[in-house]
Amino acid sequence: MKKISSYIWDYKFSYLGAVLSLLAAVTLDMMAPRLTARVVDDVILGGKTGELGFLLLGFLGIGLGRCVFQYIKEYTFDKNGARISGDMRRDLFRHIQGLSADFFDRTNTGELMARVKEDIDHIWDAVGYVGMLLLEVFYHTGIILVCMYMLNWKLALLPTAAMLLCGSIAIIMERKLGVVYEEISEENAALNTVAEENLGGVRTVKAFARESFEIDKFLAHNKRYYDLNMAQSKVFVRYYPFFTVVSKVLPLLTILVGGSLVMSKEMTLGRMTAFVEYSMNIVWPMEMLGWLTNSFSSAVASNGKIKKIYGEKPTIKEPTKPVKLDHVRGKVCFDHVSFHKEDQHEILHDISFTVEPGKTLGIMGATGAGKTSIIQLLQRMYDATDGAVYVDDVDIRLLSLGQLRAGVGVVMQDVFLFSDTINDNIKLGKKRYLDFNTVRKASTDAQASGFIERMEERYDTVIGERGVGLSGGQKQRISIARALAKRNPILVLDDSTSALDMETEQMIQRTLRNLEHTTRIIIAHRISAVWQADEILVLESGAIAERGTHEELLKKRGLYYETFVSQYGEPSKEGSRNVF
Repeated sequence: MKKISSYIWDYKFSYLGAVLSLLAAVTLDMMAPRLTARVVDDVILGGKTGELGFLLLGFLGIGLGRCVFQYIKEYTFDKNGARISGDMRRDLFRHIQGLSADFFDRTNTGELMARVKEDIDHIWDAVGYVGMLLLEVFYHTGIILVCMYMLNWKLALLPTAAMLLCGSIAIIMERKLGVVYEEISEENAALNTVAEENLGGVRTVKAFARESFEIDKFLAHNKRYYDLNMAQSKVFVRYYPFFTVVSKVLPLLTILVGGSLVMSKEMTLGRMTAFVEYSMNIVWPMEMLGWLTNSFSSAVASNGKIKKIYGEKPTIKEPTKPVKLDHVRGKVCFDHVSFHKEDQHEILHDISFTVEPGKTLGIMGATGAGKTSIIQLLQRMYDATDGAVYVDDVDIRLLSLGQLRAGVGVVMQDVFLFSDTINDNIKLGKKRYLDFNTVRKASTDAQASGFIERMEERYDTVIGERGVGLSGGQKQRISIARALAKRNPILVLDDSTSALDMETEQMIQRTLRNLEHTTRIIIAHRISAVWQADEILVLESGAIAERGTHEELLKKRGLYYETFVSQYGEPSKEGSRNVF
């Protein structure tokens, strides 16, 4: 993880200008009480009226200078804070994108959204406006104390004691707030997750009449979030009055003690007037200290959460010196592959098969048999725990992830469409390289052009989030068009025609058979999707239970035969081909 100090260093010259402007503005502010002392001692009491004009010009110069430097300071700090938060959000998002699939298996989306948005915003405050105020408070307080000691060291002991008291309270408050903010951050992530899941699945919620249950679940998290924020407020309210009391009492004590020093001739009236101005000026840092401590504690807690994300390392890594294939022909080989996820039972056991370029492999099996895991291993979303997967006789662990995944086109059963135009959804991943004719040809082959061209905006129609507004079959056809447009040497269809009618499915199957130079792996529950494959695997409990062609498997009268009978009845004497 790149440290926050490194991000600040990237804008060091800009920050340097901002800090210098801050110092200039505060220094000018500290000159005003000195001029006030001159007005009282020299002009009012001393009768030197000729100096009044120069002193008034001095006040004017101080005011103009402070306006200029204050503007530069605040604008630059705000600008740098926005730039750093943008850089941090970009780097964090890139890191998350680079993590492996197993990280997303155990991390919910709401938590990641909280880290990318709210936690970065808290750090934005710390390196921007809040950071500026913290620097200003420390410098402002330091220079005022110096000025006070120069005026009268005895009287300066009062604000010194007050600042030490406020500093001690701020440290205690920061420690207590740090614990609360840790819990607030966690609950914020949980609240985001619940809200996102329910809004994303609102149709399912309504279909099962679960509105009341989901509202109660949300309210439970909302109550927990409320309680934690109230705990934060209680800490703040418990300690903040100390800052207020000190800020109100200090000027009064200064006048009382300073007045006695004036009467005893240890101090001039003008100097005491300046000292009172300084004591009034030191009040706002004390009042701000509580709020600044609050905001700074939030940023520290957020930074800790972000560090945990950066502590995650991808388990699937690019090889140091990847093998570069001149051309991916499409040969796929699983050699005694077994697979299980961390702390889980074995998902695949001793899987072996070879698909030659241009051939078709069908994979069938009950839900949970491990069909989708085969595809995830082929794409190297996970690594096999035993055995090896080869593409064109090269272990995929030696290939670059970019070349491997670019060579495999996948159509998943759970179609994910982005809130974008149909055209851009089909071009996904290759927007710069695919022209409209390719998109239209792929849509025609996927039997999607019919319903697309009946829409008012046709291919420029913006579809809703995750394809809301489209039927399951329409989404599947757009997803198939997306894969066909890429012309990958290896094409995988994971139960991707389950929502289509038999006629449309057969037309798509005819299109797939015409892809002569494309290796096809078809995962399905319906025999109609795989019966013409060169080889069919039937998985059971993560292992290959049967293998062979359609006719060979029917003759075995095993699992495949039972599936056929359940879907189409007993095969006729003329042969099962008549069913299709």
